[in-house]
Amino acid sequence: MQTSNAAKFIDGSFLPVVEQCNGCDRIVEFEGGNFCDTYKTPGAKWRLGICNFATHAKPEVKIVKIRVNPLKAAKRASRRK
Repeated sequence: MQTSNAAKFIDGSFLPVVEQCNGCDRIVEFEGGNFCDTYKTPGAKWRLGICNFATHAKPEVKIVKIRVNPLKAAKRASRRK
């Protein structure tokens, strides 16, 4: 049996969203409070970094340039032939 969305928020199992959740598409407003429709404790999802359910935040991608020793690269290239 599937419960209604209202029943999820009334029984107190869902906690209100935290400040980092502002702007997310998964936030549901119910009786003056904002709740995450997907996860019960939104603060726990932000504890280790970005919430994986967040629709408004994207992880940073860092480009790292690797230096290659030209002598070793030449040796590797000559072995492949």
